[in-house]
Amino acid sequence: MVRPKKHLGQHFLHDENIARKILASVPTEPRLVLEVGPGTGVLSKYLLEDETHDSFFLEVDRESAGYLRKKFPAIIPKLIQADFLDYPLDSFPEACRSLEPMTLLGNFPYNISSQILFKAIEYRSRVRTIVGMFQKEVAERLTEPPGSRTYGILSVILQAFYDTEYLMTVSPAVFIPPPNVKSAVIRLIRNSRESLGCDEKLFVKVVKTAFNQRRKTLHNALKPLTALVERKGRPASSLIRAVKGLSVGDFILLTSEIGQRQT
Repeated sequence: MVRPKKHLGQHFLHDENIARKILASVPTEPRLVLEVGPGTGVLSKYLLEDETHDSFFLEVDRESAGYLRKKFPAIIPKLIQADFLDYPLDSFPEACRSLEPMTLLGNFPYNISSQILFKAIEYRSRVRTIVGMFQKEVAERLTEPPGSRTYGILSVILQAFYDTEYLMTVSPAVFIPPPNVKSAVIRLIRNSRESLGCDEKLFVKVVKTAFNQRRKTLHNALKPLTALVERKGRPASSLIRAVKGLSVGDFILLTSEIGQRQT
């Protein structure tokens, strides 16, 4: 049986030990698991044997989907051939709706990993847990706390809704073909924040603007950023460095202040 070719920037995991470690990091609850981009099925075969979860598989590539059907016949009724970025999670099979919320699992294609996360945030009422393989630099950025070197836009937006945990670094040698970068597995668990208490679109805009220092975009609105930095005991002249020290709560406060000024 011929393996499917690499597609969509994906490198296929082939190390059984790493696969077992990833599966061991998936919480027993929620019961429903959706694997995104199963590829050659190195994770899928363990999910199919796992009686603690009810797993489904979303694969966009026709060649990979055909390979999975032939190699793992049990996957056929649980395999959805669709693009995760276009697939509305509201249309998830009706028989599974009672099992929601879900865990998203995957060796995510690196070139769309950020888009996958933004969609998960959009469906955060359904997506309770995410366990996934990411490029190491991205994984570090997602899980680092305020003040760290890699803390940035994705860190703030994701950590507004999920508690993040860096699980392990993964060598390029465990993939076919080997990527040119190191990889990492992280786990994200939905936190208790039901609402930001501010305009979410403005929150994202403020976070992006603050880190990118596009002051012309929100020149007047970002004046509270300087005040917030000074309240935290830092001079406004260190604004660029100080932004990395702002927590999710700080950015929520900042967004609320800006929202009040704009009304």
